[in-house]
Amino acid sequence: MKLPLSYVWVPAHIPSKHLVVVLHGQGGSSEDFRPLQNDLGIAEFNYLLLDAPNPYSTGFRWFNWAGNPLADVGRSRNLLSEVFTAIAQAGYAPERTFLLGFSQGGLMTLEFGARHTRRLAGYVGISGFILDPTALLRDLNPEVNAGDWLVTHGTADEALPVEKTRAQIQMLREGGFKIDYREYIKGHNINKDRELPEIREWMKARVGPCGA
Repeated sequence: MKLPLSYVWVPAHIPSKHLVVVLHGQGGSSEDFRPLQNDLGIAEFNYLLLDAPNPYSTGFRWFNWAGNPLADVGRSRNLLSEVFTAIAQAGYAPERTFLLGFSQGGLMTLEFGARHTRRLAGYVGISGFILDPTALLRDLNPEVNAGDWLVTHGTADEALPVEKTRAQIQMLREGGFKIDYREYIKGHNINKDRELPEIREWMKARVGPCGA
């Protein structure tokens, strides 16, 4: 596949057309999520691990806090739109494709996924937030608002305080956005004891209806 972003492709253990598109956090890269295939342990999943477009420290980021973050997010959304067009053309249908992001990648999961023209199999946002919940509700594509959203956060998150994300999710819910929101005793990371197993079961429950 020819994509507008650099990436790592991790093929499924059992050949299939199920796909998980993964978005890393600020300063990270696609390499950070190579272990995800083994961590989730779902043999039917292929993984497309994307690198954000903007260099930052030893990795990349989806937007620059110091500049115009809304404009940066908009540019990154446009690039993700190109990615999803390309993967659909390669035979990975939206209804068999998940979007999963951590931190800034979690923000992009919401900011892009809520506006995308096609509904995906599921969306998982980990330890993220939203730049403008009011704008997100205004732009929300009704087709994607079907209860296939999981957002998680840590009660001890030192980088993105849980109170902010909690309030934003409440605002989105009150605006009609159907989100399964869960909190865990953790910092700014992915908890492998409770959080990851729950994400695994949540995603596995959505593999069946997507087809073989």
